[in-house]
Amino acid sequence: MNAQKLSKRLETVAKFVPTGAVVADIGSDHAYLPCYLIHKGIATSAVAGEVVKGPYESALGQVNKEGLTEKITVRLADGLAAVEATDHVDTVTIAGMGGPLIVSILEKHPQSLQGVTRLILQPNIHAKVIREWALTNNWAILDEDILEEDEKIYEILVLQRGAMTLSPSDILFGPKLLLRKAPAFLKKWQREKENWQRVLQSIEGAEPTLEIEEKRAELTALLDLVEGAL
Repeated sequence: MNAQKLSKRLETVAKFVPTGAVVADIGSDHAYLPCYLIHKGIATSAVAGEVVKGPYESALGQVNKEGLTEKITVRLADGLAAVEATDHVDTVTIAGMGGPLIVSILEKHPQSLQGVTRLILQPNIHAKVIREWALTNNWAILDEDILEEDEKIYEILVLQRGAMTLSPSDILFGPKLLLRKAPAFLKKWQREKENWQRVLQSIEGAEPTLEIEEKRAELTALLDLVEGAL
């Protein structure tokens, strides 16, 4: 992977960036995504934010190597603190982290989202918590995607400002993904179903404590949901 040829995962993130966008890529690592977006004429300018010095220096070096120092600003900062009002960012991408960490980044510097109209989020795990956050923070799901790469399955959520309603199934599986039922979706949730069945089976003979009963009820509810989804 490089700034000219992204991984399948980041290429899918890139396809949701509107033409003419001003992008902030948080946790940018080597800044491959913002460099790609500028090279392809998708973004007009970008901010690459990194909280760790090593990746920050890698991003600086990459942007310099690509000759994009006038188009991409690289900042060493904690999450959305990398975004300044004068950047006029309208699109934020956060990819390659857990869902809870992505939510904590979105919550920590809310003022940085004031001019933002689109969030493109790619959690490695626990996409559910992002949907829960969106539901309570006036963001609506514009689109979703799911893909498999290197034997890992990734979800991508595209949010725009607005209210929405989601059922428990929508929150867990994703409303757009649930409608489409792509092969990666079916593979992911079949795998989860089998895991939950194994755990449920393992506690069947356990002493019926309150904790065990709560776990049994939780797993049974999840299995009911996944049966309806597959």
